[in-house]
Amino acid sequence: MHPRRKKRLFAVSAVIVIVTAAIGLMLYALNQNIDLFYTPSEIVNGKNGVKPSVGQRLRIGGMVVEGSVQRSHDSLDVEFDLIDVGPLVKVTYHGILPDLFREGQGIVATGVLQEGNLIVADEVLAKHDEEYMPPELAEAMKGIKHEKPSQYQQYNKPEGE
Repeated sequence: MHPRRKKRLFAVSAVIVIVTAAIGLMLYALNQNIDLFYTPSEIVNGKNGVKPSVGQRLRIGGMVVEGSVQRSHDSLDVEFDLIDVGPLVKVTYHGILPDLFREGQGIVATGVLQEGNLIVADEVLAKHDEEYMPPELAEAMKGIKHEKPSQYQQYNKPEGE
């Protein structure tokens, strides 16, 4: 093989290795920033048999449970429960909630799963009218007749609360 062909082969091989490494690094970075959408039932019971892991970034959509919003008196901390058709999930948020946020309304929160049913949100979005529902939540609740449960499935609260 001529030295000129060896140089070309080496250059082409080097370009292929560099491009492959760059694509691999981009896919790894994108994988770390994906926010998967879950409903409260999917967080507690798993989505297709797989539960989200603690520390995973995700989006959760559901209805704010009536009477569950607890605001801190000395900070912007807010805690509330979300429900879809099954168990409750507690969401904590530090910041100013959207003007349309209220109990009994659908919201989407983006945050990190801290425990099996606790989300620490860094963004809370409220729906803009009575008919709006996030597409993922609408698909998850399709065909389910939603009635307000007489007794919510509670998460484990410490005694005295």
